[in-house]
Amino acid sequence: MALNYYGIRAIYLFELARTRRTLMQSIIAPVISTSLYFIVFGSAIGSRITEMEGITYGAFIVPGLVMLSLLTQSISNASFGIYFPKFSGTIYELLSAPLSPFEIILSYVGAAATKSIFLGIVILITAAFFVPLRIDHPLWMLTYLILTSITFSLIGFIIGIWADGFEKLQVVPLLIITPLTFLGGSFYSISVLPTFWQNVALLNPVVYLISGFRWSFYGIEDVNLWLSLGMTLMFLAISIATVVWIFKTGYRLKK
Repeated sequence: MALNYYGIRAIYLFELARTRRTLMQSIIAPVISTSLYFIVFGSAIGSRITEMEGITYGAFIVPGLVMLSLLTQSISNASFGIYFPKFSGTIYELLSAPLSPFEIILSYVGAAATKSIFLGIVILITAAFFVPLRIDHPLWMLTYLILTSITFSLIGFIIGIWADGFEKLQVVPLLIITPLTFLGGSFYSISVLPTFWQNVALLNPVVYLISGFRWSFYGIEDVNLWLSLGMTLMFLAISIATVVWIFKTGYRLKK
């Protein structure tokens, strides 16, 4: 069965157009917030912690900051994208349109991931003005950037379907994802923690994402690269399986 490219393109472009209408919230605000992190952590704390694993502290935190923005924005973009059709009632038109569940997911998740990847690249360019940035393995960096954006856009899609109010759209990003990212080695290497807390940190799934992403920049890692990649792919597989289950059962699609 051939894909409905016209339908996919229409939804995809509509979602991208929403970025232009919310440019301050979607792009400018995350870039400004990240720049403030560089100023506060890179300058204030960086003057006390000059290096972390042989890398200047300001440069060391770049992958963690990019990952923080990537996770939160991927979830936010995808969750709002699918929640508004539910809120306005146009979800019925979407479900009755000649679009398969795969095409609907491809449209919304593809648009959210595209916006997140673009934001990640903008933040990297911004970071280069603050710190001596280098990327030792650019293909690995792009791989992690794309995989993470797709995975967390899928998670955002799931949250958008699950949520029955605007406040619930913010529960997971604010109360779960952001704390896990801060505790996942964004601003430090877990190797500096006592052994007990290192073991506790390894229970945090975000550690594996940040470790692999940081390796692509500087060749340093908190966990084995292949383990990090395997965990990332596992998160992706779980997200895909959950979305498939939602469309198979119709869970909250019409509520």
